[in-house]
Amino acid sequence: MQILNKKITLDELMHIESHLFFDDMIKCVADIDRGLLAVNAEMHADLEALLLTQGSSQKSLYGLNIWEDGEIEFDSLINPPRNREAGYPRAGRYVADPAARQKITEVVKKWVNI
Repeated sequence: MQILNKKITLDELMHIESHLFFDDMIKCVADIDRGLLAVNAEMHADLEALLLTQGSSQKSLYGLNIWEDGEIEFDSLINPPRNREAGYPRAGRYVADPAARQKITEVVKKWVNI
């Protein structure tokens, strides 16, 4: 589990640490206000907690998965509160706000060469 501090390739992301939790994807949490990306945990909540200890605001954190083919999946159990705050109370785990998805994508591309 770590917060990226340099841009890496997709292949580097998929092999970022000796212990990966999944074979074909990696869980991440993006801080859309600070432009940070935490990666590699079994649960998004663990990455969320890591970013919170580093000064992130919970309202800025979104969970996502990056698949080995570079697809970004906007799905996490930490997302429903952000959806409700953005006016999408029934959206569930998917990031319903298009502006938030755009910011998440920008953060991912800032740190991972997809």
